[in-house]
Amino acid sequence: MGKKKIQIWLPLLFAVVMVAGMAIGYKLRDKTQGGKFLRTDRSSALQELVDLVRNRYVDPVKADSINQLAADELLSHLDPHSVFIPARELMQVNEEMMGSFQGIGIEFQIIQDTVHVMNVMKGGPSEKAGVQVGDELIKVNDSRVIAGQQLPSDTIRALLRGPIDSKVKVQVLRNNKLVDLLITRGLIPVPTVDVAYMIQPGTGFIRINKFGERTYEEFMESLEKLQSQGMKELILDLRGNGGGLMKEATDIADEFLSDDKLIVYTEGAHMPRMEYRCKREGLFEKGKLVVLIDETSASASEVLSGALQDWDRATIVGRRSFGKGLVQQQFQLTDGSAVRLTIARYFSPLGRNIQKPYNKGKDAYENELLVRLSNGELMAADTSRPVGKAYKTPGGHTVYGGGGITPDVFVPYDSVLLDTLIAKLYHRSTLPNFTYRQYLKQKTYFDQFKTTDDLVKSYIPGEKEWQELVAFAAKDSIKLAGANAKEKAALLQKVQVVMGRQIWRMPGYFQVLNRTDKTVNQALAVLKN
Repeated sequence: MGKKKIQIWLPLLFAVVMVAGMAIGYKLRDKTQGGKFLRTDRSSALQELVDLVRNRYVDPVKADSINQLAADELLSHLDPHSVFIPARELMQVNEEMMGSFQGIGIEFQIIQDTVHVMNVMKGGPSEKAGVQVGDELIKVNDSRVIAGQQLPSDTIRALLRGPIDSKVKVQVLRNNKLVDLLITRGLIPVPTVDVAYMIQPGTGFIRINKFGERTYEEFMESLEKLQSQGMKELILDLRGNGGGLMKEATDIADEFLSDDKLIVYTEGAHMPRMEYRCKREGLFEKGKLVVLIDETSASASEVLSGALQDWDRATIVGRRSFGKGLVQQQFQLTDGSAVRLTIARYFSPLGRNIQKPYNKGKDAYENELLVRLSNGELMAADTSRPVGKAYKTPGGHTVYGGGGITPDVFVPYDSVLLDTLIAKLYHRSTLPNFTYRQYLKQKTYFDQFKTTDDLVKSYIPGEKEWQELVAFAAKDSIKLAGANAKEKAALLQKVQVVMGRQIWRMPGYFQVLNRTDKTVNQALAVLKN
């Protein structure tokens, strides 16, 4: 009975102590050195409690589990975006924003307990060592057998990654022969610009997947390249971009807006108003601009699209964005973990706070997109009108606050993507794995294609590929034999798109996909007007 009471009261006790420890640490932050948060010369009350539980509690309890329990309980009562990051996860979380990691430069997929090399980064460590697409990884550093072991992807990554210039020996199976390779690890870039190309004469297309430390640099390189190719108008794709570093977004906005225009301002109970304004002459202040957004465009994406909409600089095309108008700052904790704490709200130039409500709890907040789907908002423009406050732009257009950026031109969600068959094929990686197998079987044929134009003109999946896909999917317990004509056509088109990725990675994927993408076609139509 006593043990049950302890189990019931421990989380609350930890939360109370966590609050006290954070309060003390906050008051002492100006007396500490460096970027550490809650750093003092003496152990905090939370640390003392952790030590007591670890050294005196009846059963073994990991200290980091206690920290996470207390932090999660406390932060759950704030907002949905204040989060605790355990020390063991911090490096991976930071790498997502850094735009690079230390490793060997391959993309792999686990297919039937075997690790397959799907892609090899050009000029990267693995290519230099002789790794090829289609290699099957058998061993790492002689002793660690990974083939047939059902290891999770994170374990495989941990084995292959390591400090720059360190070496890792891998054994691969290639054409039924074992090959030993020695790879010297290096710095592997993770691009945040998926693709930048001329989608048609005079019109450029740039897609940004998130805002990391190098996004502005990547964007400028892309913009200058397209301008050298005669770009006069631009489509900027922010669909699926969940945000990241706000500074990268404001720097990009500066390239589109003139003078010292306000881009965004932030304000919080303990944070005075801070304005972000244009500082320099932009590289693309004139010329037609269309920005694509959808229900998963969030945070920094909304800062950028909101500023361009408020100043009448761009036409926003797509669907209402996610609605995240909260600013987080990351604080380092004494045990190597960190907390991302919401410290302010951001406001568009007109004063719009686009944060959607979260007063009904975290679950309701996270399920809000499902509500949009069920009530038809993603399918019909007349149901997507916001209920927030209306604002007038300098050009007389009406824009809204209180829950995301509402586009100027609505494009409904592609209902084909809701098909359960397609969802299963992607969820189980069946479609990418099938395409990978097709590529290996006809590698000489596919390698002759120099551009996506060549691929689209010559590789048109038909009945032969359909029957092979049906048989392949059946191995993953997915029945395609009953698919109707519309589903069949959509799936064969996806095979062509995924083949573009297999050959040219993300640039190839989007260059093929954009040809039939309804939102992209709507953007092109807007530019013609």
